[in-house]
Amino acid sequence: MNRLSKPITELKQEYEVIVIGSGYGGSIAASRMSRLHKKVCLLEKGKEFLPGEFPDKLLEAGKEFQVNKGKSTYGDDNGLYELVVGDDINVFKGCGLGGTSLVNANVSIEAEDRVFDDAIWPKAIRDDMASLKDGIAKAWDMLKPVPYPEGQHGYPILAKTEGMRKSATAMQEDFRLLDINVTFEDKVNHVGVRQAKCTNCGDCVTGCNHGAKNTTAMNYLPDAVNHGAEIFTEIGVSHIEQHGNKWFVHCNLYNTGREKFDAPAIVLSADNVFISAGSLGSTEILLRSAAKGLDVSTLLGKRFTGNGDVLGFGYNNDVQVNGIGLGEKAITGEIYNVGPCITSVIDLRHKEKLEDGMTLEEGSIPAPIKSVMIPALTSFSRLIGRDTDRGFNDYWKEKWREFLSWIGGPYKGAINNTQVYLVMSHDSGDGEMKLKNDHLQINWKGVGKEEIFEKVSGKLKDATAALGGNYVKNPSWTKMMNYDLVTVHPLGGCIMGEDASSAVVDHKGQVFMGKSGNSLYPGLFVMDGAIIPRPVGTNPLLTISGLAERNCLLIAKEMKGKISYDFDIKDAKQDVPRKPGVQFTETMKGYFSLNETTDYEKGFDLGKKENSPFEFTLTIRSEDVETFLSEPDHEAGMIGTMEAPKLSNAPLSACNGKFNLFVVDPSNPAKKKMNYNSVLKSKEGKSYYFTGFKEMENNAGVDVWLDTTTLFITLHEGDSKTGKVIGKGKLKIEVGDFAKQLTTMRAINIEKGKSGLKSLTSFGKFFAGNVWDTFVKGGLKL
Repeated sequence: MNRLSKPITELKQEYEVIVIGSGYGGSIAASRMSRLHKKVCLLEKGKEFLPGEFPDKLLEAGKEFQVNKGKSTYGDDNGLYELVVGDDINVFKGCGLGGTSLVNANVSIEAEDRVFDDAIWPKAIRDDMASLKDGIAKAWDMLKPVPYPEGQHGYPILAKTEGMRKSATAMQEDFRLLDINVTFEDKVNHVGVRQAKCTNCGDCVTGCNHGAKNTTAMNYLPDAVNHGAEIFTEIGVSHIEQHGNKWFVHCNLYNTGREKFDAPAIVLSADNVFISAGSLGSTEILLRSAAKGLDVSTLLGKRFTGNGDVLGFGYNNDVQVNGIGLGEKAITGEIYNVGPCITSVIDLRHKEKLEDGMTLEEGSIPAPIKSVMIPALTSFSRLIGRDTDRGFNDYWKEKWREFLSWIGGPYKGAINNTQVYLVMSHDSGDGEMKLKNDHLQINWKGVGKEEIFEKVSGKLKDATAALGGNYVKNPSWTKMMNYDLVTVHPLGGCIMGEDASSAVVDHKGQVFMGKSGNSLYPGLFVMDGAIIPRPVGTNPLLTISGLAERNCLLIAKEMKGKISYDFDIKDAKQDVPRKPGVQFTETMKGYFSLNETTDYEKGFDLGKKENSPFEFTLTIRSEDVETFLSEPDHEAGMIGTMEAPKLSNAPLSACNGKFNLFVVDPSNPAKKKMNYNSVLKSKEGKSYYFTGFKEMENNAGVDVWLDTTTLFITLHEGDSKTGKVIGKGKLKIEVGDFAKQLTTMRAINIEKGKSGLKSLTSFGKFFAGNVWDTFVKGGLKL
């Protein structure tokens, strides 16, 4: 499979549509707006993972883990697995191209119609459920959910599914197989992506390494690319601001080293912005935007819900479960006996009172964390477990199974007989998100003590009792831990409603302007789970997707456009693997003058006298170091920011720039240049063209450092070097900044498990070799 994302150096400064986030809402927005022939850019904070690149070992998973609690952070800033620690409730979510669809359990299930009878929903939703049902049908057609094909095409009846059948019978409740977004045949799908059939490895929630899971990276996102959208990863958004009829999007580049230089954000502009960073991310972006002056509803951050999520375990059952993921043991093309993460449900909804209903599903433990489950569940079963059966023989059988796990590993004994449960229900939806010290904080005191969670716990105990196991509640949901909850389905924060006094967005996700009334910001939308105003009592992905499809259709009509939903892809594109590259970030500082257009030194001296500083922080990136070094122009991409107060009070964005390393001067073969070229865009809407060069020539004196750290710059009007010259000057690299620059050198596009040392070594040899040829072979002058 080809990568969907483009190199960050190809990012443009202006688009018709910018989508922030790539979960269900963002991916749908990108697909549908690109099908409207809009110039679409999607920004994703996380990385892009292809099948085979997801972690399958504990150490690998640990490197992709991030924990955030206010200003306190641990781990990779944009790691795949993100845990946000709040007050009494915590959130686990995904961070990567595909959003949480990369790490969820793929379940497509409709919420009860009664959920939408609640007056908290906008009247336009309540009175026109047909439009939502149509949106759900469109999402279904793209996500392609199907039940697990037990007993068909070589797929076995699963032990964990049989366990659920037994529990449902004992509980006298409805059991059924769920529709899940998983592919069970080798094929080229409807958007031209080649997918392998599911191996039943059980590792859905740490990332599918076989390409069978129908994440948005397998459907909506490639569909967006097929229709012209440009996708960029490892770009986070801090906030947005309105500027005339445009929206400015303030972006931070991850894993470039720009933060080492305290570099400012890169600012992009768009006519329309879809904020789709998830319930937490979208709310955080709007909260920060509001703190910087965007006038929005006081309901922003309110009505946060964890969707009544509960995690529990039926530990050491009397029956085999086979609920441990296989990781690297699973071979693509084979079929094993674990199964997709979730395959079935005991449907406890449809009670007389909506809020008493719940959805109880089984799960699997992914392979990367299998090694911690033996000590963890053994300990927790002693501390907080409740054995559901008694007797001398049963006691020794349980001890024997524990012994087998300890000596034989998690695929034996007690751990292999453990059923994992996930329940969704109806909490009160009274959580709140705020900004504190510019970081998101979740507040919901006492949520774990709500009555519904005791009811859920009782049902989990019943399900476990049917299998003769030891019921172990979520270890955080205990008196010692103040009954803290963990949710994987955060909703709300930017809820929809009738006007700004009661909601943040209207029925189609458009943001209300001000604290009251129904005026709307033109071109500003929220499209994800943040707009849902209450728990839905089951897996919410289909509700989120249905609303997104519905809203895109309405937005398209307002844009006087028509979305085509046809699929015309017949064959998969030929895979073109990326080659190893290299990247580094550089800061240079100096002066320039708008009153000098011919002489660099005069421009520098005059600029210093006029207090006209100039500074840039640029990331230079070659996608193929071998070609970069072999081609005569040695061209790489360039992106970053420049600061020149005489041009603009705000930093200027330098996007889609070009850098050339050691280009031979045709007029003097002994002279080599490093060239920098980029269009600059100011906040005021003006364009400038920046050119700069470093000149390496063996002049009198030891000038290696001077030549490689001095840049002569020219500023032109407009967006090309043919524009009128308006200023000249000179920049230098300070010793401290050069030391930082060296720490930003990194290899890119490196395959999982391989080293990037070769790319860095090749680049280093080329750089050093050119210095040697110029200053040593040419005769170093002292």
